[in-house]
Amino acid sequence: MYAIIATGGKQYKVSEGDVILVEKLGAEAGSTYTFDQVLAVSGDEVKVGDPVVAGATVEASVIGDGKAKKVIVYKYKRKTGYHKKQGHRQTYTKVKIEKINA
Repeated sequence: MYAIIATGGKQYKVSEGDVILVEKLGAEAGSTYTFDQVLAVSGDEVKVGDPVVAGATVEASVIGDGKAKKVIVYKYKRKTGYHKKQGHRQTYTKVKIEKINA
């Protein structure tokens, strides 16, 4: 059984026991978080929402927060001496999918 959830402007295909990295949720480590934007659920048959499946939720436990690998942003314009180097580390929340309620 799997579900497709939407969070942080992205969509994830999850099943029970999966550990995924999502955009930072602001939840404490060790707490539970419920995803209510479930776009599709697959069990015996596939239920597709319009836009979400009514009454379907996905429960997850929050493992912790972190930062992704650094991405270097380098801007350069030739012949003018302009160059700018900047780094960015995106924050994320690591969650473990516990239960899919369809």
